[in-house]
Amino acid sequence: MSETFTATGRRKKAVARVWLTAGTGEITINGDPFEEVLTTLTLQGTLLEPLEITSLKKQFDVKAISRGGGMNGQADAIKLAISRALILHDAELRPALKAAGLLRRDPRARERKKPGQPGARKRFQFSKR
Repeated sequence: MSETFTATGRRKKAVARVWLTAGTGEITINGDPFEEVLTTLTLQGTLLEPLEITSLKKQFDVKAISRGGGMNGQADAIKLAISRALILHDAELRPALKAAGLLRRDPRARERKKPGQPGARKRFQFSKR
Protein backbone atom coordinates (compact mmCIF):
# COMPACT_ATOMS: atom_id res chain seq x y z
CA MET A 1 0.00 0.00 0.00
CA SER A 2 1.21 3.51 -0.78
CA GLU A 3 2.23 5.88 1.97
CA THR A 4 -0.32 8.36 3.29
CA PHE A 5 0.59 11.78 4.67
CA THR A 6 -1.78 13.35 7.21
CA ALA A 7 -1.91 16.98 8.33
CA THR A 8 -4.24 19.46 10.00
CA GLY A 9 -4.98 23.07 9.10
CA ARG A 10 -7.03 25.76 10.83
CA ARG A 11 -8.47 29.15 9.91
CA LYS A 12 -10.94 31.17 12.00
CA LYS A 13 -13.39 28.52 13.29
CA ALA A 14 -12.66 26.03 10.48
CA VAL A 15 -10.59 22.90 11.06
CA ALA A 16 -9.48 20.62 8.22
CA ARG A 17 -7.79 17.23 8.24
CA VAL A 18 -6.14 16.10 5.01
CA TRP A 19 -4.87 12.72 3.82
CA LEU A 20 -2.46 12.81 0.86
CA THR A 21 -2.02 9.56 -1.06
CA ALA A 22 -0.21 8.82 -4.32
CA GLY A 23 -2.83 8.85 -7.08
CA THR A 24 -4.27 10.69 -10.06
CA GLY A 25 -5.16 14.10 -8.63
CA GLU A 26 -8.65 13.38 -7.30
CA ILE A 27 -9.67 15.82 -4.54
CA THR A 28 -12.62 15.20 -2.23
CA ILE A 29 -13.94 17.29 0.65
CA ASN A 30 -16.28 15.55 3.11
CA GLY A 31 -16.78 12.78 0.53
CA ASP A 32 -17.81 15.08 -2.35
CA PRO A 33 -15.72 16.34 -5.29
CA PHE A 34 -14.12 19.65 -4.32
CA GLU A 35 -15.82 21.50 -7.24
CA GLU A 36 -19.22 20.79 -5.66
CA VAL A 37 -18.19 21.97 -2.19
CA LEU A 38 -16.15 25.04 -3.20
CA THR A 39 -18.38 26.50 -5.88
CA THR A 40 -16.38 29.61 -6.86
CA LEU A 41 -13.21 29.51 -8.94
CA THR A 42 -11.45 31.71 -6.37
CA LEU A 43 -11.98 29.16 -3.60
CA GLN A 44 -10.97 26.30 -5.91
CA GLY A 45 -7.80 28.18 -6.83
CA THR A 46 -7.05 28.74 -3.14
CA LEU A 47 -7.29 25.02 -2.49
CA LEU A 48 -5.08 24.05 -5.45
CA GLU A 49 -2.37 26.66 -4.77
CA PRO A 50 0.09 24.42 -2.84
CA LEU A 51 -0.25 21.61 -5.40
CA GLU A 52 0.31 23.99 -8.34
CA ILE A 53 3.35 25.68 -6.76
CA THR A 54 5.00 22.29 -6.20
CA SER A 55 3.81 20.88 -9.58
CA LEU A 56 2.29 17.83 -7.86
CA LYS A 57 -1.34 18.37 -8.87
CA LYS A 58 -1.72 15.07 -10.76
CA GLN A 59 0.47 12.96 -8.44
CA PHE A 60 -1.65 12.97 -5.27
CA ASP A 61 -5.20 12.17 -4.27
CA VAL A 62 -6.41 14.50 -1.54
CA LYS A 63 -9.10 13.45 0.93
CA ALA A 64 -10.15 16.28 3.25
CA ILE A 65 -12.60 16.47 6.13
CA SER A 66 -13.51 20.02 7.01
CA ARG A 67 -15.67 21.20 9.90
CA GLY A 68 -16.75 24.58 11.25
CA GLY A 69 -16.54 28.09 9.84
CA GLY A 70 -17.61 29.14 6.37
CA MET A 71 -16.46 28.26 2.89
CA ASN A 72 -13.54 30.73 2.86
CA GLY A 73 -12.24 29.56 6.22
CA GLN A 74 -12.55 25.91 5.23
CA ALA A 75 -10.73 26.49 1.91
CA ASP A 76 -7.85 28.23 3.72
CA ALA A 77 -7.72 25.51 6.38
CA ILE A 78 -7.50 22.80 3.70
CA LYS A 79 -4.82 24.80 1.86
CA LEU A 80 -2.67 24.94 5.01
CA ALA A 81 -3.20 21.23 5.70
CA ILE A 82 -2.20 20.29 2.13
CA SER A 83 0.94 22.42 2.42
CA ARG A 84 1.91 20.73 5.70
CA ALA A 85 1.26 17.27 4.26
CA LEU A 86 3.41 18.03 1.19
CA ILE A 87 6.32 18.88 3.50
CA LEU A 88 5.90 15.52 5.23
CA HIS A 89 6.14 13.93 1.78
CA ASP A 90 9.25 15.89 0.74
CA ALA A 91 11.06 18.39 2.98
CA GLU A 92 12.73 19.91 -0.13
CA LEU A 93 9.37 21.57 -0.98
CA ARG A 94 9.48 23.71 2.18
CA PRO A 95 11.35 26.74 0.72
CA ALA A 96 8.94 27.06 -2.22
CA LEU A 97 5.85 26.76 -0.01
CA LYS A 98 7.29 29.12 2.60
CA ALA A 99 8.15 31.75 -0.03
CA ALA A 100 4.54 31.64 -1.22
CA GLY A 101 3.34 32.16 2.37
CA LEU A 102 1.50 28.85 2.52
CA LEU A 103 2.96 27.58 5.80
CA ARG A 104 1.78 30.42 8.01
CA ARG A 105 -1.52 30.07 9.81
CA ASP A 106 -3.59 33.22 9.42
CA PRO A 107 -4.11 34.35 13.04
CA ARG A 108 -6.99 36.73 12.31
CA ALA A 109 -10.21 35.65 13.95
CA ARG A 110 -13.55 37.12 14.89
CA GLU A 111 -13.36 39.72 17.64
CA ARG A 112 -15.59 39.02 20.61
CA LYS A 113 -18.73 41.03 21.36
CA LYS A 114 -18.24 43.49 24.24
CA PRO A 115 -20.82 44.16 26.96
CA GLY A 116 -22.84 47.37 26.70
CA GLN A 117 -22.71 47.48 22.90
CA PRO A 118 -24.39 45.54 20.08
CA GLY A 119 -21.21 44.06 18.55
CA ALA A 120 -17.44 44.01 18.83
CA ARG A 121 -16.89 47.62 17.75
CA LYS A 122 -20.34 49.01 17.02
CA ARG A 123 -21.95 51.21 19.65
CA PHE A 124 -25.59 51.80 20.46
CA GLN A 125 -26.90 55.05 18.98
CA PHE A 126 -25.87 58.06 21.04
CA SER A 127 -28.55 60.62 21.91
CA LYS A 128 -27.28 63.94 23.16
CA ARG A 129 -30.71 65.06 24.37
